[in-house]
Amino acid sequence: MSSGYTPALMELIKKVEATRPARVEKARKGEHFPALTMEQRQEWLKKYHPDYKNDGRRQVIVGPNKGTVLPEEVASLLESKSRINPANFDLSRADYTTDLLVIGAGGAGTAAALAAQEAGLKVLISTKLRHGDSNTVMAEGGIQAADQEGDSPYFHYLDVIGGGHFSNQPELVAAMTNDAPLIIHWLESLGMMFDKMPDGRMKVRHGGGTSRKRMHSAGDMTGAEIMRVVRDEARNRTNDIKLLEFTPAVEILLDENGRAAGAVLYNLETKEYYIVRAKAVLIATGGFGRLHIQGFPTTNHYGATADGCVMAYRAGVRLQDMDSTQYHPTGAIFPEQNVGLLITEKVRGLGAQLLNTEGEQFCFPLEPRDVESACVIRECLEIGKGIVTPTGRFGVWLDSPMIDMLHGEGTVRKELPAKYIQFKRYDIDISKVPMLIYPTLHYQNGGIAINEWSETSVEGLFSAGEVAGGVHGRNRLMGNSLLDVLVFGRRAGIRAAEYAKGNNPSGKVTLSHVDNFNKEIDKAGIKDPGVGPILLPDYAPDHVRERQVG
Repeated sequence: MSSGYTPALMELIKKVEATRPARVEKARKGEHFPALTMEQRQEWLKKYHPDYKNDGRRQVIVGPNKGTVLPEEVASLLESKSRINPANFDLSRADYTTDLLVIGAGGAGTAAALAAQEAGLKVLISTKLRHGDSNTVMAEGGIQAADQEGDSPYFHYLDVIGGGHFSNQPELVAAMTNDAPLIIHWLESLGMMFDKMPDGRMKVRHGGGTSRKRMHSAGDMTGAEIMRVVRDEARNRTNDIKLLEFTPAVEILLDENGRAAGAVLYNLETKEYYIVRAKAVLIATGGFGRLHIQGFPTTNHYGATADGCVMAYRAGVRLQDMDSTQYHPTGAIFPEQNVGLLITEKVRGLGAQLLNTEGEQFCFPLEPRDVESACVIRECLEIGKGIVTPTGRFGVWLDSPMIDMLHGEGTVRKELPAKYIQFKRYDIDISKVPMLIYPTLHYQNGGIAINEWSETSVEGLFSAGEVAGGVHGRNRLMGNSLLDVLVFGRRAGIRAAEYAKGNNPSGKVTLSHVDNFNKEIDKAGIKDPGVGPILLPDYAPDHVRERQVG
């Protein structure tokens, strides 16, 4: 059998194949590798998970989170200076005026726009790249909702709280889990093609940390399917929902009473700045994967650079849990072109197991994500039973051929079409040979502090989706991100509409908070502060940067 794996890796795969028949037989009997106890989970996390290490962290010395210890990459970004000089802007004019300005056009921003439009608002969406270029469209495995017999939002709530190690905001979790069945109904009403049984019932599966089968999916492209239907719906309402692509926001505007009143936008193509006046503002800019915390590769889309956190922070909004990063336990580590690529948890939900270089199982495959990541890191770096790739990366096997053996020939291609194609490009057939994986930076657990209606501490400023914190606490379970963006996106749109209808904006807007923040940086003695928001990551190698003029 030809394969994109090297001869040395193919030799190691023989050990996986040698142990597979016995492992499959056990799986058929419902026998699994034992899960860790709660005490062992805590021990493994403290010893091996990147979040629990002191290296690469320091205190932030300016802003609402002053004194909080955060990763160096996050702290430096929060201590950055603005891209603009407020003195250069005539804020008495406006290039655009709208009821609601939505910053970000992923799942949360689009859902909010739809909800606000239904409530009678005119909406302007400003997005950095194209409509839908977001982590939403890259989410694969599924969306959780307790809508089956034997399940309820009560059990879903308990799973979320437990998965977050009891660090979540209970009112946010209650909002998300109670709204979940409504979101599934809403998506189906928009035309979403969920995976279903022949009789029309929803197919549901387990995810890591779930006590009931409640994972709804659309193959392994669930986020793309969600984005398809909400984006199409927004495009059907262009009389009320306007879109500016390649035009990220760089600062929030406040009025003289400290309320959100619009934003300064930047056109990436023409390099023009625009002033937007709005009765309400929603930040839905997504996560921070492209900061590459602790040097990890990331599953995130190109624009995931924490812009919303930076703008809200300068406007005086506190951030929470920004020291907590989710490393997805199964990111591709070979071939090199796929490094960081998300391997959905659905692969393990279908029965694939994690194996070391001897072909041995070493952990329960559906531990919560942070625990599973810690197990993989432990096996590679302490136990020394990881597989080394030709470029010197460590990884373990994810035994995907088990899936066809457990569920029938063709299951991998049917249930995981995107993954099958992404590996087949490099002559690796994941229905016949296992994948090599290692944890990859996947999700910003923390973010802007909000309440259950997506309101921040600044009046008229809302936040929803991955940019907001508190929902998942210090660890998110699979399938709750797609749910989170839609629940709180819609809630933000509903509450923003109520707010905007009662808001008669005063004439004067200001960027004085940006001036004040820049002065605070100078006063703190921060040498050579960076410029934020970053907008786009810079991957130019040193030898290229030396030749760049600017």
